[in-house]
Amino acid sequence: MNTHRYLFIAALAVVSVPAAELRLPDPLTTTNGTKVTSVEAWRHIRRPEILELFRTHVYGRMPLGRPDNLKFETLENTKGVMDGAATRKQVMISYRGPGGEGAIKLVLFVPGRVKPAPCFLLICNRGPTNIDPIRTVKSPFWPAEEIVARGYAAAAFLNADVDPDRHDGFTNGVHGLFDPPGVKRSPEAWGTLAAWAWGASRVMDYLVTDPDIDARRVAVIGHSRGGKTALWAGAEDERFAFVISNDSGCGGAALARRRPPKAETIAAITRSFPHWFCENYRRYNNREDDLPVDQHMLAALIAPRLLCIGSASEDLWADPEGEFLSGVEASRVYQLFGKDGLKADRQPPPGSPRQEGSIGYHLRAGQHGLTEYDWKCYLDFADRHLRNQKPTSEKPADPR
Repeated sequence: MNTHRYLFIAALAVVSVPAAELRLPDPLTTTNGTKVTSVEAWRHIRRPEILELFRTHVYGRMPLGRPDNLKFETLENTKGVMDGAATRKQVMISYRGPGGEGAIKLVLFVPGRVKPAPCFLLICNRGPTNIDPIRTVKSPFWPAEEIVARGYAAAAFLNADVDPDRHDGFTNGVHGLFDPPGVKRSPEAWGTLAAWAWGASRVMDYLVTDPDIDARRVAVIGHSRGGKTALWAGAEDERFAFVISNDSGCGGAALARRRPPKAETIAAITRSFPHWFCENYRRYNNREDDLPVDQHMLAALIAPRLLCIGSASEDLWADPEGEFLSGVEASRVYQLFGKDGLKADRQPPPGSPRQEGSIGYHLRAGQHGLTEYDWKCYLDFADRHLRNQKPTSEKPADPR
């Protein structure tokens, strides 16, 4: 990389626009103007209110949770893979709706020396070679060997198994299975991001049943559109103990109201990917200030659980500064729980991760991608905050 260009990008990264200038909606003020000053008020009033706002205006409303007919079939259970370090499992997670049958294939490596093991679940949006179960292809997008070596189970599934990533009129995938046939879609009907998040929860339904997995310590991670999905999955399903958003940008961690010149906007994303969101989201094209939520409130829905946000210095389309500011603004809700959120007043330079609080953040030098450096940051954060949580045989509450 040209040195002068790198220094210019790095300098941009540390100059933060005060969030107060953006007139962000307050996560700790209800729609009727009441200030939220207790955990109970957050849990029972404001958090459900914010969830409903995101369902209505951004991601859409899932028509169901766990199907009654959900089934798990173990296709493979092979010990001694990865030079004896892990057990490989492949599991088919199947379900049936009025429109037919669907299935998600889960690839899972469990470390032999740690059981029950905490787990990283990747929502993979980059194709099957990136999560090769045989490990003929070892992609940095999913460094399963490194995850296992750190003492974590490595799990992954393809988002396309749940729903195709194309604007097909919502006739295929889980939309085709569960949307009422012949009924006009509501403007707040679930989009594809919500469908993929629903799929992550169905994988979690399986992980809860696997005695080799500590279901109280499962992290969900995604990159780009997968990062948007991971955030929404963690907001909807509190069984995920750790939520990781990598380069998720607009509709993910980045603040919609910022609108920097080179960043994606609501108008741009709904034009290119209209199927990702509910129809109502398009009403805010070039009207971001009218949106009753912003993405710091999505980050706040993860509280008091662990959250990591990763950005890349050259990924201006994803607005790294806007991603950082979401973590800063969400920290107020973490403080309500007596926890530190993101312990950084200014966006750190590339290569200087902030991991002291319950919200981690790092800026990586380079372009859009999920790299070995990103994974190192997330694993380091997990070593610091997730590993020390005591393993338990108690299962997390079913959100149904």
